[in-house]
Amino acid sequence: MKLFVVVNPRSANGTTARHFDVIAQAVRGAVGECAHAFTERALHASDLTREALRKGHDLVVAVGGDGTINEVVNGFFEPLLPGEAPRAINRFAALAILPRGTGGDLRRTLGLDGNLASAARRLAGAQVPVDVGRVDYTTDAGATASRYFINVGEVGVGAKVVEIANRSSKVLGGKLTFMLASLRALAGWRDLDLRVSFDGGPAEDLSVTTLAIANGKYFGGGMMVAPEARLDDGRFHVTIWSGYGLADFVLKSGSMYDGSHVNLKGTRTRTARTVRVEGPDSAAMGVEVDGERIGRLPATFTILPEALQLVR
Repeated sequence: MKLFVVVNPRSANGTTARHFDVIAQAVRGAVGECAHAFTERALHASDLTREALRKGHDLVVAVGGDGTINEVVNGFFEPLLPGEAPRAINRFAALAILPRGTGGDLRRTLGLDGNLASAARRLAGAQVPVDVGRVDYTTDAGATASRYFINVGEVGVGAKVVEIANRSSKVLGGKLTFMLASLRALAGWRDLDLRVSFDGGPAEDLSVTTLAIANGKYFGGGMMVAPEARLDDGRFHVTIWSGYGLADFVLKSGSMYDGSHVNLKGTRTRTARTVRVEGPDSAAMGVEVDGERIGRLPATFTILPEALQLVR
């Protein structure tokens, strides 16, 4: 394998840049010599990944958090335009992950911990095909746009949560950062009235605190939003929270982290391959994927089965 490492130097509150020599040594010890590049701006990881794949690299390691991983996933494909079919740059190339971020939600689904040595050893693991999500959405400027995601897409209070969390220093760590952001976002929150269609069926009118379209199990710094989700089953696991307020989060937060919230009143679950979401005030209804707010409604989420090779 010809290896390339995409590094977000600002991940883990900047410790990735300060300790990159140690990180590089762990990678070389696990999989041999490698080229690398640091990201310098938003979406730079996508550009670096595309460039590496076009130059013949066939294993790309994402060093960073969920946002960095999302950008690298997008880099495995040509830039996506609304209405276009996905175009992989090299469908035999694989993604590997060295988690260094705050939220760490995808790494939880993969069973990766924060230990550098054990995570590096996993880089030489087996490659398996996994599903990727696609979202066709509306930018805040009103244009149509498209993007890939690998973990969770969301409409509702979560878009506000990630905005608050991503503006914070994150020095408190992922779980506490997102817990505090959730408390702030839920203060005064009112559920959204949405029209949602699953797999092209009739639109349903839903009142929603959060609508999570999940490929992975976790979001929000460790909440197990979709306990049954798998990265390789060819479908989204959709969780709908309705009527959740600040008091519910305080009193029921344990169930959100262990997955038992699916048994509580106010939670609905289902599976789907496509989810279309609209609202009467779409301009005010944000969309986030993999912990980053990207735009607003209307939006369509589509699962792409076995679209990416992933080192497990």
